[in-house]
Amino acid sequence: MSLLDVKIKKAGYKQNMEIIRDIEFSIRRSELVGMIGANGAGKSTTIKSILEQLAFVEGEIHREENSTYSYIPERPVFYDELTLWEHFEFVAAVENLHDSSLIYAKELLKKFHLLQHIHEFPNTFSKGMQQKGMTVLALFTKPDLLIIDEPFMGLDPASTILLLNMIEEERNKGTGILMCTHILDTAQRICDSFVIIEQGTMKAAGTLETVLEKCNATDGTLYSCLSLEGDTE
Repeated sequence: MSLLDVKIKKAGYKQNMEIIRDIEFSIRRSELVGMIGANGAGKSTTIKSILEQLAFVEGEIHREENSTYSYIPERPVFYDELTLWEHFEFVAAVENLHDSSLIYAKELLKKFHLLQHIHEFPNTFSKGMQQKGMTVLALFTKPDLLIIDEPFMGLDPASTILLLNMIEEERNKGTGILMCTHILDTAQRICDSFVIIEQGTMKAAGTLETVLEKCNATDGTLYSCLSLEGDTE
């Protein structure tokens, strides 16, 4: 059984004003699925459909019963009045997490070199520090499903390597991951399967070999699967 099954006939921000259509894929435990597409192709709208943030969705989106998920947005979002550590305390209280989760949070913060900043306000952080903070907030809850939108934006090389290692650790724990990224060389190297979105619809889905064949990508790279035209997300 899949951890996540997505069958979107059409969806958009208003009734009968579709932005995406005919998108169908699934994610199993320990599977890393890369969502690929040009700017404005419909990737963010697809993610919002999965997160139930759209007013209009026609189709079916099912998660495994009692499974949990975390979302790392492209643009980090924090409460202005809360320190970094107060964000963790707030999430732990809302989700009824045990004290062990906060201990795990500090372990992750140390790995990402943020432990010395936990009593500071995230709005004073650099973009890279904010991105790392959002990543740790998503991971410390130990989700079954992790949805990541452009995870490498603003990260320096060392932090990128750390994040890649953390992604691999999560997969080894059984976490299913949906990763939306423009870093196609990395995606091609680490993802198990792909969803290619173009102009609001799914162009191809499956293993690298499958999507390259469907896209007629004669050079053997994901870059050949993308058109130069997008759509409005």
